[in-house]
Amino acid sequence: MRFVDEFRDPDIAKRIAARIHRTLTRPLTLMEVCGGQTHSIVRFGLQELLPDTIHLLHGPGCPVCVTPVELIDKAMEIARRPEVVFCSFGDMLRVPGTRGDLLSAKSAGADVRVVYSPMDALKTARENPSREIVFFAVGFETTAPANAMAVLQAHTGQVNNFSVLVAHVLVPPAMETILRGGTRVEAFLAAGHACTVTGFADYERMIAQYRVPIVITGFEPTDILQGILLCVRQHENGEARVENPYARAVRPPGNPLAQELCREVFRVVDRNWRGIGAIPQSGFALQPRYARHDAEQRFGGVMDTPRDTSGCLSGLVLQGRLRPVDCPAFGKRCTPQHPLGATMVSPEGACAAYYRYPP
Repeated sequence: MRFVDEFRDPDIAKRIAARIHRTLTRPLTLMEVCGGQTHSIVRFGLQELLPDTIHLLHGPGCPVCVTPVELIDKAMEIARRPEVVFCSFGDMLRVPGTRGDLLSAKSAGADVRVVYSPMDALKTARENPSREIVFFAVGFETTAPANAMAVLQAHTGQVNNFSVLVAHVLVPPAMETILRGGTRVEAFLAAGHACTVTGFADYERMIAQYRVPIVITGFEPTDILQGILLCVRQHENGEARVENPYARAVRPPGNPLAQELCREVFRVVDRNWRGIGAIPQSGFALQPRYARHDAEQRFGGVMDTPRDTSGCLSGLVLQGRLRPVDCPAFGKRCTPQHPLGATMVSPEGACAAYYRYPP
């Protein structure tokens, strides 16, 4: 398949890995930010191609994993209302709250529907004017423009029975929190899909402050290995800059139209991250002029953060402080069928990756 097969070519991957071995002379701790990168690393056994002196940490780049418990609980509270049709991407249905998950709410009679786009939810609202249609707007900068467009179209089209429960989070503030929090990260692989929207001006500002190399990569094996090679070269040369080998998808300014749309619909706010805590200016909320499409305002605000009594250590995994296999509950009390935390549920969760593709 064009644009896929060539990026999974094992001979090319081995040649890049050989260059990494020839270039690296001292240990390097590197974090891939996105859970999609983590799954590729584990699925394709990329760690086995790398020198033992490269230590890979798995970062917080799984929006499903970092959606806080209180928002899951709020989603379930809304979904149980008889007038509501609650629409969500499928990967959110089994994320545990304090009183179950959306799938259990659905099995108990709540009208919870899996959609593939926020526009599907908006279409449902137009077709069901007597029902309240709520879309769970989860994701990083990657999904924010489509969700913003749905809100804008609902607003301009006066589809007043459509609202969104916003759980958007932003990548750069989380990376800065990790750097300030004591996790020893000497280089980052940044998530290419988020950068297609944002560009990488925020990363250039981060490098000026923290002097840590940041390389933007895609999600195929050779993408990731090439990104690691560039991190190794900067590390060896004592450099710190943004590099973009994912130029087939990412441009330095990103997508200005998508950015403008997000600024129109969203404002930047402090956000609580599951397992990590509050991160200033790390999320989106709706602008006041779109308040009638804000599910929190329509159905009541989010409650205080409940205490997590599950014993889940996913917060340490998301911060790169613990490998999934080193968690005492991994594969025992915590499995995809009976998860303690979101990192075992999400298709981008590090724990799910290690469970599916054992090292």
